[in-house]
Amino acid sequence: MAYSFPEEVLEHVFSFLNTDRDRNAVSLVCKSWYEIERWCRRRVFIGNCYSVTPEVVIRRFPEVKVLEMKGKPHFADFNLVPDGWGAYFYPWVAAMSVAYPLLEEIKLKRMVVTDECLELISKSFKNFKVLVLSSCEGFSTDGLASIAASCRKGEGINFVKCDFMVFCYLIRLSLVSLFQFVHGLLPLFTFFDLRSKLCKVQFRNLRELDLRESEVEDLSGHWLSHFPRSCTSLVSLNMSCLHSEVNYSTLERLVARSPNLRTLRLNRAVPLEKLPNLLRHAPQLVEFGTGVYSAEIRSDVFCNLREAFSACRNIKGLSGFWDVVPAYLPALYSTCSGITSLNLSYATVQSSDLLKLVSHCRNLQRLWVLDYIEDSGLEALAASCKDLQELRVFPSDPFGGEPNVSLTEQGLVSVSEGCPKLQSVLYFCRQMSNAALVAIARNRPTMIRFRLCIIEPQAPDYLTHEPLDTGFGAIVENCKDLRRLSLSGLLTDRVFEYIGAHAKKLEMLSIAFAGDSDLGLHHILSGCDSLRKLEIRDCPFGDKALLANASKLETMRSLWMSSCLVSFGACKLLGQKMPKLNVEVIDERGPPDSRPETCPVEKLYIYRTVAGRRFDMPGFVWTMDDGSERGFT
Repeated sequence: MAYSFPEEVLEHVFSFLNTDRDRNAVSLVCKSWYEIERWCRRRVFIGNCYSVTPEVVIRRFPEVKVLEMKGKPHFADFNLVPDGWGAYFYPWVAAMSVAYPLLEEIKLKRMVVTDECLELISKSFKNFKVLVLSSCEGFSTDGLASIAASCRKGEGINFVKCDFMVFCYLIRLSLVSLFQFVHGLLPLFTFFDLRSKLCKVQFRNLRELDLRESEVEDLSGHWLSHFPRSCTSLVSLNMSCLHSEVNYSTLERLVARSPNLRTLRLNRAVPLEKLPNLLRHAPQLVEFGTGVYSAEIRSDVFCNLREAFSACRNIKGLSGFWDVVPAYLPALYSTCSGITSLNLSYATVQSSDLLKLVSHCRNLQRLWVLDYIEDSGLEALAASCKDLQELRVFPSDPFGGEPNVSLTEQGLVSVSEGCPKLQSVLYFCRQMSNAALVAIARNRPTMIRFRLCIIEPQAPDYLTHEPLDTGFGAIVENCKDLRRLSLSGLLTDRVFEYIGAHAKKLEMLSIAFAGDSDLGLHHILSGCDSLRKLEIRDCPFGDKALLANASKLETMRSLWMSSCLVSFGACKLLGQKMPKLNVEVIDERGPPDSRPETCPVEKLYIYRTVAGRRFDMPGFVWTMDDGSERGFT
């Protein structure tokens, strides 16, 4: 069967396989399919930048055009990964600049990207289109200026590999055209084989620049002026993480000459009174992030804003809204009926004003909001927004001793009752009960992501003072398709027994301040068949469960443990026992072998790799392996 179709046909069929899992499965059918899939793979996703080397990726997939990669562990978002740990992008971009001259897209998350990296990108990839830097660090607006300056729109001839059938199609012309075609290109065929085609490409035709949640050294807002006047290709621009004031006229001209712009997310330095003109230049916008949403209350500003929003009939998503003046929120109402995504996670809007806004958004599918929405606002949301699929409620004062809002478990129960399509939840609150969790599980068995954060660690059921084992047990038992789960509150080993028994599709699990003993970790590692990422902090899990389930770690992407009871001796033993894993001890107190082997390590990061020990480890990281007890840079 594998040999019954020409390569060109199989390449075309493979192009319809959109997931990495399907692509990988196809490549395992036979050697022929392996080679075909290898040459026609255009997109590569790397979930851990240390799981493989650039050289291996380039050798395996020679024709990549899209690279998506993650660096630091997820707990870096909570400042649990020390500065200088790693995840440097430069080795990757240096290798790709030589191997992938036709690379079009780079999407990075939690990586260290320097200005040198950005400059190399700007010089190396002639058809570069998309740069997404999510939660990245290490670069400045000077690096962004080099990206902007490289957007020299132009056209040229490029020779790229293609199948012979496409080549034949290109020359299926009249006899006169065929003669002209061959006569003009005959000298070139001495340099290029018949598996090449001529195609016209646009050089450095940047379409997307997204800096979401990145830490940028914001030297000035003048980097926008480096976009040349010939650059008209922008489809998405997200600069919401920057702080410097931008030259407004430069921004306005860039927006005006970008007719295909669909996403524009401004930073808080863009004042409210400037928004109407920007919106008039881009009525085609689909996603819009405002700057600061406050100004002295003036009727002319309000009218201009309302008219500008009314003209943007395609807007589906809104975000931004720093320092909101509630009097200007009604200017949005004309667009609310079409809104499907609303991010108010920076908007300090009180419940009554949020209630009015949300009640106008009846087609809302995703809502991110601060806990100012309170239970009453969530009840209104449940009554109005029957298409809601994702809800995230963030704390406005996570370190305050006393609650500053009236947000309880009841708000989440109301949404689970009233929103039949709800499948993803991130919920910060100060109290929870088993009864509420059981109700949520029964109301929404289709939940695939459930992340609960009770602000006070190890808080019990506030009604019965019992552990929350029963409630989370109901979540994993009823929600059969659950993929991601975050636990909090007072929890014993019993909840991990429930998880191991029922959460067979769970892929990512986050645990903090939970459990009684090693038995809890044993239940997870031995029971969760699909688990790929496990992150644990401040739990009494130690050596026994980890060593007993070592083989499970080879089927996972990574395991993070910090402030647990895993000893240095167990880490060494695990590294010697499992050569396909990198077992990294992260300890800022100094070399772990300067203490007894029974002493627990500060942090442990275990991940599957074909690259072996990494060579950019800082002085506080040690790799355990069969050849050495310690690894130093």
